[in-house]
Amino acid sequence: MLKTMTRILRALHIPSDEEMERAYLDGAANRYDLEMREREISSGRFRRRFVAYY
Repeated sequence: MLKTMTRILRALHIPSDEEMERAYLDGAANRYDLEMREREISSGRFRRRFVAYY
């Protein structure tokens, strides 16, 4: 029962901004790609633009 509940919770997990940024950086092919991705992140690529919920 606990194992099933754990699987369900993992499936419903929404990644945080930090997790998405880390996964994006981990996908870099080389140093230049990594630097480009770091610039994109620092410019706000993963920041949430709409925080108002209705």
